[in-house]
Amino acid sequence: MPRRLTTALLGALILLPLSIAAVARAEQFASQESGNPINDQGSSYHYRTYVTSISPKVPGLSVEVLEFADRLLLRNQTGKTVTIYGYSGEPYARILSDGSAEQNRRSPAVYLNTSFYAQVTVPASASAAAPPSWAAVARTGQFEWHDHRIHWMSPVTPPQVKDTGKRTKIFDWTVPIRVGDQPGAIKGELFWVPESSSAPTGAIVAGIVIVVLGLAIVLVVRRRRRGAGPPGGEHEETSEGPAPREAW
Repeated sequence: MPRRLTTALLGALILLPLSIAAVARAEQFASQESGNPINDQGSSYHYRTYVTSISPKVPGLSVEVLEFADRLLLRNQTGKTVTIYGYSGEPYARILSDGSAEQNRRSPAVYLNTSFYAQVTVPASASAAAPPSWAAVARTGQFEWHDHRIHWMSPVTPPQVKDTGKRTKIFDWTVPIRVGDQPGAIKGELFWVPESSSAPTGAIVAGIVIVVLGLAIVLVVRRRRRGAGPPGGEHEETSEGPAPREAW
């Protein structure tokens, strides 16, 4: 086998396991970043949370789930102030009619929401009974936050899941809000979903293998064409000058 072909194949074979490892690591990282924590056994929990209703039904008010079961994003284009309430019924955040988003720094939820399982110490200055202390956080007409009410608060598999291979409803959830002077709520459902197929990784690995084989074929064909030059040498000169070389 020609030295150039051997070197290329060896390089590709060395990179192949590194590529597979990189893909696997990327999938694990994506699982962690998406709010699906890794348990002690290294298996990712798969949860999906869905918004089922928003009240009051006001034009310009919308809510969506981010990263499967990690965060909520509320957009306010109602022309009214929308207030989101914390875990003890205290004002947690609000989006004013002009699009300014604010957080109540005295809401315990501000601190509890910084940890996926609320494993934080809430400062003494935070109390659900304290008057709100509003601080501006954005001026985009929307507010994004992690909410413990929309996900499973334990690395242990929920007792509702009897078969990890089946899609299972875990619970209904509610996040209280107020639109202007109208009380309301964001309601939804949390589900356990089976482990996803490893097809994406397999497809990527197959693609890498195809590239390696394609490279090998190209090098073989190129070598053979160069070896099939005219009698008297691969680049025999004529009266019109040197014979043209292959462009590839």
